[in-house]
Amino acid sequence: MIKKNHFLLLLLAAVFTTVGFVGGKMLAEINPEAISQAEILVGLEFTPVERDSMLQNLRNHRASFETMRKQPLANSIAPALYFNPLPHGFVPDQTQKSFNWGLPKQVDLPKRDVDIAFLSVAELSVLIKDKKLSSELLTKIYIDRIEKYSDTLQCLISLMKDEAIAKARAMDAELAQGKYRGPLHGIPYGIKDLLAVKGTKTTWGATPFKDQVIEETATVVEKLDAAGAVLVGKFTLGALAMGDVWYGGVTKNPWNLTQGSSGSSAGSGSAVSAGLVPFAIGTETLGSIVSPSTRNGVTGLRPTFGRVSRHGAMALSWSMDKVGPMSRSALDNGIVLSVINGFDNKDKSTIPAAFNFDADKSLKSLKIGYFAAFFEGIRPNIDKDKKVLDDLREMGLQLEPVELKTSVDPSSMLISLYVEGAAAFDDLTRLNLDDQLVAQHRGAWPNLFRSSRFIPAVEYIQANRFRSILIEEMHALFQQYDVIVTPTYGGNQLQITNLTGHPALCMPNGFADNGSPTSITFLANLFDEEKLIMLGRAYQEKTDWQRKRPPLFSN
Repeated sequence: MIKKNHFLLLLLAAVFTTVGFVGGKMLAEINPEAISQAEILVGLEFTPVERDSMLQNLRNHRASFETMRKQPLANSIAPALYFNPLPHGFVPDQTQKSFNWGLPKQVDLPKRDVDIAFLSVAELSVLIKDKKLSSELLTKIYIDRIEKYSDTLQCLISLMKDEAIAKARAMDAELAQGKYRGPLHGIPYGIKDLLAVKGTKTTWGATPFKDQVIEETATVVEKLDAAGAVLVGKFTLGALAMGDVWYGGVTKNPWNLTQGSSGSSAGSGSAVSAGLVPFAIGTETLGSIVSPSTRNGVTGLRPTFGRVSRHGAMALSWSMDKVGPMSRSALDNGIVLSVINGFDNKDKSTIPAAFNFDADKSLKSLKIGYFAAFFEGIRPNIDKDKKVLDDLREMGLQLEPVELKTSVDPSSMLISLYVEGAAAFDDLTRLNLDDQLVAQHRGAWPNLFRSSRFIPAVEYIQANRFRSILIEEMHALFQQYDVIVTPTYGGNQLQITNLTGHPALCMPNGFADNGSPTSITFLANLFDEEKLIMLGRAYQEKTDWQRKRPPLFSN
């Protein structure tokens, strides 16, 4: 059911419509005049005879819509059509090898809890394995920080204090018995609250769902649990995975509390930045890992589409959603990815692919490009981006200028996201529940979902056909390079790589005049995250931006 706007009566067979009942009364009958007006919305024109011929078909279509709307359809039900990012002839490597992370041989235990809290996953894992630090103590340090700072940051949905301490004690007991599960053994972490965990509420950041309980656990959480990681909390997200505004407020940037933390993985980015957890899980559809990683000065990895299972995660766009880690370093993200990576029979979009990392591999083997046009001109923080190129050259690496050029317009393909989002939250629009969302401006979900009802099904399919061309063109580009360096928001690369499913590593590279962090992004071919981690780790060992701490949260 819909708002009482009479133009919503206008319908073509190819239009996703919201026609139904309002106040128990049938909306007006479809007639030639309604069709004539609807033609304006879709940019077509038919003759009077053609309109008359359509009438019965359109009435039949509307009857089908009304039949479907009587049947419950959970957000977790995916369409029978699945997006596949693989270009023709491309098959990901299936040979999984042992990992060589190149972890420090020893790490000194800091005296202050705050200094422990800001250590990387790699450093913490060594301390725990060497029994210099217990998981229980580490978990309590992070819980104390969450209790102290989460209200200020407005970043927390659920603190899982008792469960976390019990898991930490179990991990310490296992280690005492000689059982070690790997680098995440006993390491606390948090998740974005669009991932379900049995026995907890999963709010999706939105008022209509703020008391929702989904009695299952997301695959990524199950994998992290099996690896020995300790879940301490569920963090905020912008409502229904947009921005940093949620039903409880606006999640804050720890570097600048007058600023939101960006989104939609707002709480995950804020919590990692402020030292409330060493890593957190986020998701990205169109920048929701990259943007909060930039704003909060953390390192975010957006994996290849299909590498990480989305089972148990809220669906926004079945063809664009990805799940990935946000942490203090590129290496930390690689460690987390090694655990959450892999095919899942509960998620048909997952693609079997190995993820291998060997710290002994030489950077000299990488062929590196950069989108030259995006490093030119005058704009804020361009000096930070140019310095990254200088740093890489000082490391002895050769960089080749690259042009990002496509034969199709990527922005036109974003209707895929809008249509899928409108379908995923169909009930919100029809039942007027969208009025409960905090954000109601023209660019917010309520308005986008409503207007997306009028995107023709034919054009949705056409957009995805053009998307196939885009995939092939980007694959051809990455046959020439292992990694391409780009300003994070340079040109339309963020749109393109989210549409094609390419992985990205977003890292801090300095600070803007207002004190907020800035970032640089490395891109790689599908399922080549290893190369991003290799280059990202080397860059961070040279520059150390990832070790900077927001002053208000460093005591």
